[in-house]
Amino acid sequence: MSADAEVNGSPPPVPEGLVMGKDGMAVLVDVLIRRGFTVVGPTVRDGAIVLARLLSADELPYGWGVELEAGRYRLRERTDGAAFANAAGPQSWKSFLHPARVREWSADRVEGEVVFTAEPADPPRYAFLGVRPCDLRAIAVQDRVLTGGTYRDPGYEGRRFGTLLIVVECTEPGATCFCVSMGTGPAAGPGYDLVLTEVVDVHGHRFWVRSGSEEGAEILAELPARPADPDTRETARAGVTAAADRMGRTMPEADLRELMAGTLDAPRWDDVAGRCLTCGNCTMVCPTCFCTTTEDVTDLTGDHAERWRLWDSCFDLDFSHLHGGPVRASTRSRYRQWMTHKLGTWYDQFGSSGCVGCGRCIVWCPVGIDITEEAAALHDWTRSGAPAPETEGE
Repeated sequence: MSADAEVNGSPPPVPEGLVMGKDGMAVLVDVLIRRGFTVVGPTVRDGAIVLARLLSADELPYGWGVELEAGRYRLRERTDGAAFANAAGPQSWKSFLHPARVREWSADRVEGEVVFTAEPADPPRYAFLGVRPCDLRAIAVQDRVLTGGTYRDPGYEGRRFGTLLIVVECTEPGATCFCVSMGTGPAAGPGYDLVLTEVVDVHGHRFWVRSGSEEGAEILAELPARPADPDTRETARAGVTAAADRMGRTMPEADLRELMAGTLDAPRWDDVAGRCLTCGNCTMVCPTCFCTTTEDVTDLTGDHAERWRLWDSCFDLDFSHLHGGPVRASTRSRYRQWMTHKLGTWYDQFGSSGCVGCGRCIVWCPVGIDITEEAAALHDWTRSGAPAPETEGE
């Protein structure tokens, strides 16, 4: 034991990690619940792998994979019993950290006076089990947006504070994944408490586990695990490396920020506008989109009122409404706003791309619009000798 470990009582670091069997996953969930966490992870429900509260590791999607394409999502059975050999589902972790609907306050008329009551802030302490590397980056992006700068979101901070992140590295990407293009996976980046890599082979079903924080190390010390053997480590690393070579999609090899800024007049925006329904599905499933609006409601007596904060979308006609009408009235302008912000001007605001390559916007678009295909078309237009863009007002 190191001197630091002896002083603070924390487990010593295990650089090469540990290996636990499938039975260790059940212990992990039990340990998390015993420590007071609300465990959220993937489970099969309503024909999809969704994120929900877990009371047992038996609820994990063992033996289920997914088939993805533009506008298409299907479950498929696996023969190897893997729990995490599936790509991102319709939800992201923002559903818990930045919920779609939150009551901010209520007001009641009491003896002729209006009494306001703030919504109590008592969020559960979450343990997110099964966070993908792309979603780990998405959480970091939302952290910068909602807890950094001048306008901080105390509700997000309250839910985010103390959340334990257990990441699962990807070994089987979906047909719409492009995390390699965005530098977000399939290997885990920094910011996790624990990271798992699932291995299923002739030697059994097991997980290579490493800690990334003091609390993660404490939890790891409670699991039925053994020192990681070289074979498991190398098999796990090889699986992640192979996943990087099997991405279903890719972004064009270009500076996306410059590409977006230089193609504002491209005819491709008219092409995509002819297909886009402006339904906003892409913004709802995106793990980094954060825009909200407020809605005030009252009962029929007028004695009780509430203010709710709701997710909003830049595809909504009223999103840019000012006195006299919306700023972006056309489908072309609204799709262009979303994509150029996500891939371009997000850098100006928050210092990174707003896209993490999860592919959800492709899968859950009802007409199968593919952001990588649109970016590639814009890139081809610039290489074809397109005229220099002019400033356009819409």
